[in-house]
Amino acid sequence: MVQDMFDPEFYMGVYETVDPNTNARVLHFGKYRDVAECGPQQEIDLNSSQTVTSERQTFYCVPVPGESAWVKEAYVSSSQARVSPSTSYTPSRHKRSYEEDEDMDLHPSKQKEQHTGSGGDIHGCVEPKRLETEASAGHHLISPNCSPPLDLNFPLPGEKGPACLVKVYESWDNFKVNDVLEVYGILSVDPVLSIVNNEERDSSALDPMECMDTAEEQRVHSPPASLVPRIHVILAQKLQHINPLLPACLNEEESKTFVTNFMSELSPVRAELLGFLTHALLGDSLAAEYLILHLISTVYARRDVLPLGKFTVNLSGCPRNSIFTEHIYRIIQQLVPASYRLQMTIENMNHSRFIPHKDYAANRLVSGVLQLASNTSLVVDETQLEQGQLDTTGVHNVTALGNLITWQKVDYDFSYHQMEFPCNINVLITSEGRSLLPSDCQVHLQPQIIPPNMEEYMNSLLTAVLPSVLNKFRIYLSLLRLLDYSISDEVTKAVEEDFVEMRKNDPESITADDLHRTLLVARFLSLSAGQTTLSRERWLRAKQLEALRKVRLQQQKCVNGLFWTFATAKLIP
Repeated sequence: MVQDMFDPEFYMGVYETVDPNTNARVLHFGKYRDVAECGPQQEIDLNSSQTVTSERQTFYCVPVPGESAWVKEAYVSSSQARVSPSTSYTPSRHKRSYEEDEDMDLHPSKQKEQHTGSGGDIHGCVEPKRLETEASAGHHLISPNCSPPLDLNFPLPGEKGPACLVKVYESWDNFKVNDVLEVYGILSVDPVLSIVNNEERDSSALDPMECMDTAEEQRVHSPPASLVPRIHVILAQKLQHINPLLPACLNEEESKTFVTNFMSELSPVRAELLGFLTHALLGDSLAAEYLILHLISTVYARRDVLPLGKFTVNLSGCPRNSIFTEHIYRIIQQLVPASYRLQMTIENMNHSRFIPHKDYAANRLVSGVLQLASNTSLVVDETQLEQGQLDTTGVHNVTALGNLITWQKVDYDFSYHQMEFPCNINVLITSEGRSLLPSDCQVHLQPQIIPPNMEEYMNSLLTAVLPSVLNKFRIYLSLLRLLDYSISDEVTKAVEEDFVEMRKNDPESITADDLHRTLLVARFLSLSAGQTTLSRERWLRAKQLEALRKVRLQQQKCVNGLFWTFATAKLIP
């Protein structure tokens, strides 16, 4: 995922080297390279008329935040089947492991010894400052004695995997922050970069005109290549989704065959998924229906500031401080490509960084928990909330979470102003009572099963599902989000007439919000059955589901009211 975009950088697209002894000249190309190429008896002629300065854009990319383990495993297994060693060049040194390269970055003296011991002279070409084809100068590397560990700037805590600097040479305007990219290119992890960076940092004779970046900016923008490798892009494409079980693009002919074949067996898959989620939700089939609708919901359009298609569900009635929500999240993790469980505690609200902000000293965007890729499932666990005081940070975080739910946007903090970043995040809120956060739909859980051991019960659900069936669930949920949907004029007219009739019968409780929500339920109900247009049957089913949901909420209000009256009466002498 593109976490940040650095300023465009200039590099030597074409440069000329000269042998001082023979005056022999050789023309080189700097594209797809970090280090200039020249022999031990050559120097770069910086005054050559052949020199061409070019421009490229650098994206700082991180692993997709919250990417599920099954997604990573599928991509790794498919990649290993295609990997073969490169035969395009003969290395002048023995290959080292990635870990050894990292150790060399932490102990540059070892690196120098190894290189000088092999007979190569890194100063034979030109001073190290000129080895890089990039125009920027002055880089820092990680050293335990002189600088803190490099922050890889992952949005979510506990994330693992390599970050990388992706260097794009054309059409970089097609990409933006938070896009998920698939990239083919030249991998650059040359340890010489770390030597250059180290010597530049130690040099006191740097020309101030060539080094206008701050030390922190140099350190962040040019980290050691062993920790943050460079990828020089030959081909990059923005992904519609990251589910490895689906074709990358559904518009191609082969993909259409895949979709047609899967749609033919959609009905039994939906029935199995509904049964599976009903068991997960302790026998509550109505809550399972709404969870399916939630998981396939997506923002399909925007009308001014209003995001259409968002369907945030508040699952109330969840047991407090129990492992129930944790296990529901684990099940969702097994079904969707990317997800995150946000525990809404006073501690987390007051001390977590939700909103990304611009660090002007390092000239980078410091990530936050809400910097997520499209179609990520965010489970907000409100059952963890206890009494306490929110400080200024906590209030800002709760406000940001509310804005994400209501408007599907996050306002990144640029100190002097805020910049609005639209998003498409599925938010499920689990709570004991009604959530403190806004939602599009509240479903109160009514367990039909009370397992004696919740841990064993939840774990047995996943082990009982065959991997092939689980994969069908994963395809089902990802595929239906990508389908087009429409309502015919005839059905639109029928819905309008139906709504007018509903208003006549119950003018106080039927509002425009009810119509909007019922239309959303009908939309996702149709898609969940593989239908891309609304039918009269699905509209009636949506009305039925909404009526059942409202009756349940009304019953709960009555129960809560009786409990409150009883509790109050006990306090009266």
